Amino acid sequence: MADVSEALIVIDIQNDFCPGGALAVAGGDEIIPRVNALMQEYPVTVLTQDWHPEEHSSFAAMHEGATPFSTIELPYGPQTLWPVHCVWGSEGAAFHPALTVDPADLILRKGFRPAIDSYSAFFENDHSTPTGLAGYLRERGITDLTFVGLALDFCVAWSAIDAAKLGFNARVLQGACRAIDLNGSLAGARDAMRAAGVVLAE
Repeated sequence: MADVSEALIVIDIQNDFCPGGALAVAGGDEIIPRVNALMQEYPVTVLTQDWHPEEHSSFAAMHEGATPFSTIELPYGPQTLWPVHCVWGSEGAAFHPALTVDPADLILRKGFRPAIDSYSAFFENDHSTPTGLAGYLRERGITDLTFVGLALDFCVAWSAIDAAKLGFNARVLQGACRAIDLNGSLAGARDAMRAAGVVLAE
């Protein structure tokens, strides 16, 4: 059993990020049995859920002539444009049915503001608007965070990097993640995580 100061942060294991979904990560569903088992080992578990309005600014369909996976500049910086995914209340936004949801102490929804995306569990993509997760964990006395889920090179990496910057001890179990790997994004994310002090384990 993990120490009482440890928490497992399970990032975005939702239907749209699993095979057959609108923004499927290859092998995204393969990690679920391990994640379910890990939830039994940690005293605190947080699940995050991408939760977008239909007209979210990160959707390529919202920008005339734009194609999915292209990049544009938004007021807060560069933004990758995605296929429409994880629209709140939709089947795609639901957690994968094989994921055990009941052990979660907290379900944190992110990306619900139409004008700004939110990869990280801690901040919107402007790197300054907080989700409130840091305060929740600190009030619970949590100091050590282990990250698993989807996708390793976007939401998992951004969450782990922010956790380290906020003073938490951050670890990513790469074997319990899967990546999109868009134009070398996986290698870049690993480098950025290491530079931030995130421990990469399997």
